[in-house]
Amino acid sequence: MMKLKYPLAIALLSLLLNACVVMSPKKYKALVADRDSLANRTANLETEQSRLQSDTARLHHQIADLNHQIADLNHQAADLNQHIAALNGNIADVQKKYEGLNNNYNATTSKVSELTSDLQKREARLKEVEDILRKRDEASTALKNKLQQALLGFQQNGLTVDIRNGKVYVSLADKLLFPSGSIVIDENGKAALKQFAAVLNKETDINIAVEGHTDDKKIINLGQIKDNWDLSVLRATSVTRYLTEVEKVDPHRLTATGKSEFQPVDPANTNEARAKNRRIEIVLTPKLDELYNLITK
Repeated sequence: MMKLKYPLAIALLSLLLNACVVMSPKKYKALVADRDSLANRTANLETEQSRLQSDTARLHHQIADLNHQIADLNHQAADLNQHIAALNGNIADVQKKYEGLNNNYNATTSKVSELTSDLQKREARLKEVEDILRKRDEASTALKNKLQQALLGFQQNGLTVDIRNGKVYVSLADKLLFPSGSIVIDENGKAALKQFAAVLNKETDINIAVEGHTDDKKIINLGQIKDNWDLSVLRATSVTRYLTEVEKVDPHRLTATGKSEFQPVDPANTNEARAKNRRIEIVLTPKLDELYNLITK
């Protein structure tokens, strides 16, 4: 439209000029100037139009590029959303695993605390047991010393005192207590037991076990005594009766047992070994009620 407008004006102006018979130079110059101005404006407009068309084409190209970039970005955004969804799923799994691990940790920590507390209690009880056993050993040693001192005059006649496993063993050879093959305590034996009982009656926290032992020779013609079992038991009960009935040792503290020939101190097949095996052993054990109560808690 712009290309047609200005040339038409020029043509009309030319017709007017031709139609005029007389035109002053001044008007003519003015018209020429207007024509030139219009021509310049037309040229400028055509140039501007061309530039605008070029800019329009460039903008369309840029818009197309931008649309392509937007499409790419939308695609990338969709991919990122998928990745985010996957990561969120992984995070949920990790959180679930963390919660499981945390629960396990808490349970383990609680168990460790429980075990630590139990260990501390056990260590405290162990210390108490060790203290009681130490006191027992000290008491056994003190008792041994007292008995050795009290029975000093009989140690040449087959009496020994020693400590085994925290217990005091007073071993009396049968010749110190009984005539051969007899269950009746002789005077020498009574004297030894009297001295022994004097110590026992002062040491009331001691349990007493009287054990009869024989050699391996079979008994012949002893009347009511049928074998070594009988002999070992009856000698043990004879000593027990003497201690309780004559020397007034509390019978609640005593037990009597027969071991026959089956716990020899010397297994050799000699007369000397057999003499050692024929004996009464009095086993003295400090009362360990405190220890028993502690262990059975």
